[in-house]
Amino acid sequence: MDYKLYKKLRVLCDLNAYLFDTTSISEYRKNDIHIMKKLAFFALIIVFSCFSISAQGDEKQYEVVCVGFYNLENIFDTIHQEKVNDYEFLPNGKNKWNSEKYWSKVSNMAKVISMIAADVVPDGPAVLGVSEVENATPLKDIANDPQLKDRNYQFVHVDGPDRRGVDVALMYNPSYFKVDTFITYTLNMPDRPDFRTRHQLLVSGRLLGEEFHFIVVHWPSRSGGEEKSRPLRIASAELSKHIFDSIMAVKSNAKIVLMGDMNDDPVNKSIVNVLKATSDKKKLNKGGYLFNPSEALYKNGIGSLAYRDSWNFFDQIIVTPNVLSEDRSTWTYYQFKVFKEKFMIQQSGKYAGYPLRTFSGGAWTNGYSDHFPTYMLFIRKI
Repeated sequence: MDYKLYKKLRVLCDLNAYLFDTTSISEYRKNDIHIMKKLAFFALIIVFSCFSISAQGDEKQYEVVCVGFYNLENIFDTIHQEKVNDYEFLPNGKNKWNSEKYWSKVSNMAKVISMIAADVVPDGPAVLGVSEVENATPLKDIANDPQLKDRNYQFVHVDGPDRRGVDVALMYNPSYFKVDTFITYTLNMPDRPDFRTRHQLLVSGRLLGEEFHFIVVHWPSRSGGEEKSRPLRIASAELSKHIFDSIMAVKSNAKIVLMGDMNDDPVNKSIVNVLKATSDKKKLNKGGYLFNPSEALYKNGIGSLAYRDSWNFFDQIIVTPNVLSEDRSTWTYYQFKVFKEKFMIQQSGKYAGYPLRTFSGGAWTNGYSDHFPTYMLFIRKI
């Protein structure tokens, strides 16, 4: 279907919901990009999607792939979803969430995704975990946006138990990643039978022929205070650790990637004590640890979101240490970054320097997200 026609039909659906739904209330391809990093005797040159490494006249070629995560910050469609508390994101709700705002949000999300790691990999992320998406509709619309349509993104999404209806999902480029299986895990709190939060999504498949397991999470928020809500995130970390252990019980050398909005920093108990995730590569040799490159960045004052004039690093990508092999004949960790461009940053006012979000102080700012996306690069010998 023609994209413009589809958008017009969606507008009509929005109008119908507004009038008749009585349940409704209220950068790019560059040839020969040279990155000058003098590492003793060799220079690293990125050409399209391959690394060309020269060392004492011996040239080795590497292919590169990107894996990322992005909290999309409340991307709801404009139609009420049964049994979901989405009323603030309806045309007559608190945010006056209409077609204009929705399609602008879709376009903004597609713009950011289209640019993640594009200076290294023109096709962008091969795999992208996302959170705070209401249902499959926004995922389809983002994938079909003109800025991303050529990549043919597919996705894995299962409606979860969260009361607001926000879920996690995995977007992927089928030219790079083939899905074999997926399953969701639900966090149950025996002492709180009414507790509901996002499920944890496990997607297993092959990244250009090599088996990988991706866990996408959005752990419980710090609502009510960090200390009071901490047990919920510790329980979530225990569930994530259980998923790791279940996979490795079957295949001890499995390559597993945990990505998501942890609502905790890399130095918090849920990450350090429960997951045993660290950026200290010396600890990895002791066994039982996971590799978390965001820890080092956080300790250097870098974050993925700002709150009360300080940076948090909630948007983490944690991997099994077997991706740090020096052999590089299989997919090997190369780099981890926070992706942010000037247009994604609040330029003035009280929140200058913060991520430019969709709403601020109750007013629509037509921004992007209150989180910056993060991404990890893997390389492999050709």
